[in-house]
Amino acid sequence: MTPAQLSRTVLHTVRRAVEADELCVAVPERVTVQTPPRPGCGDYATNVALQLARGRGEGAAARIAEVLRRRLVGTPGIAAVDIAGPGFLNITLDAHSHEQMVEGVLERGDRYGLGDGLAGVHSRFAPADEVRAALVLHVVKGLVEGCGGSVDVGPGGEVISVRAAGVDGRELLTRLGGDAARWALLRAAAHDLPDLDPAHLLAQREGNPLFRVRYAHALAKRSVGDAEGADDSALLGLLGDFPRTVEAAARHRAPDRLARHLVATADAFLPGTRRKRLAEATGVVLANGLRLLGISAPNRM
Repeated sequence: MTPAQLSRTVLHTVRRAVEADELCVAVPERVTVQTPPRPGCGDYATNVALQLARGRGEGAAARIAEVLRRRLVGTPGIAAVDIAGPGFLNITLDAHSHEQMVEGVLERGDRYGLGDGLAGVHSRFAPADEVRAALVLHVVKGLVEGCGGSVDVGPGGEVISVRAAGVDGRELLTRLGGDAARWALLRAAAHDLPDLDPAHLLAQREGNPLFRVRYAHALAKRSVGDAEGADDSALLGLLGDFPRTVEAAARHRAPDRLARHLVATADAFLPGTRRKRLAEATGVVLANGLRLLGISAPNRM
C-alpha cells in the first residue's frame, strides 16, 4: 500500500463513518498521511482527526480518532492503528502491504515516481538566463511533464525565483563537473545560496550527500543478500512516498525537495544490509530521482 492508497483508504473510512452516523463532520476532499518523524510511531501518521475536530471542543479529536481507529484496524493491509497525543493516528502496515509496495516499485521500474497528478494542468514559465534559474526551470519543466502536466516557456510566464548562484555556468562546470554542479544548484532551497565548494561536492566520503546518494545506489545494485531482522520501516516509507515527493517538487517548483528525499533514502538504506528485493527497489528510486535531476547514477563508485 502506497501513501496515496493509504490516503484514499483513510478518506474512505471517514466517509463510511459519516454515512453510518458514527461521525457528524464534513468529509474533507483529501487526507494527508506522512512518514512519522521518529521510529516507533508506525509506518505512517495522519492528523485527520485533529482537522475534523476543529471548533468542537476539548477531547473531540480523541473521540473522532477512536472511531476511525476501530474502522481502520479491520482494513486489509493495515496491521495496527494507535492514537498518539491529542488525536494523531499512527498506522502500521502489514508485511504483505510492504511486499506489494516493493514489488510495485520494481514493476514500474524507471517509470516509478511519474504519474498523472498534474494531468490537465498547463504551466507557462518565463525564460531564464541566470545559470541557476535556467537549470531549475529545466528540471521543473521535466517534473511537471513527468506528473502529466504540460509546459511551455515564453514571455509573460511564471518566473522561477531562486537566489542567483553568482557564478558563470562554464566556470562552474570546469570547477565541479556536470553532476556536482547540478546537485549544488538544485539541492539548495530557492532562498538559500548554493554551496559551490569543490572540497564539499567532490569529496568521496560520507560527509558529501551526493556521494552518499550515488554510493547507496551503487550498493543497492550489487546487493545479493537477504537480511533478517533489519528495521526497514523508515526506508519503506521513503520508497512509498517517492511519487508524492516528485509531484510536490513539481507543484512547488522545488527540485530541492526531491534532492533531500534522495539523501534521506540513501541514509535510511546505508546503515546495514537489506533484503535483495528491497535493495533493488531502493536502487530504482535513487536512479529515478537522480535522473529527474539530470544527474548520473553509476553502478560502481
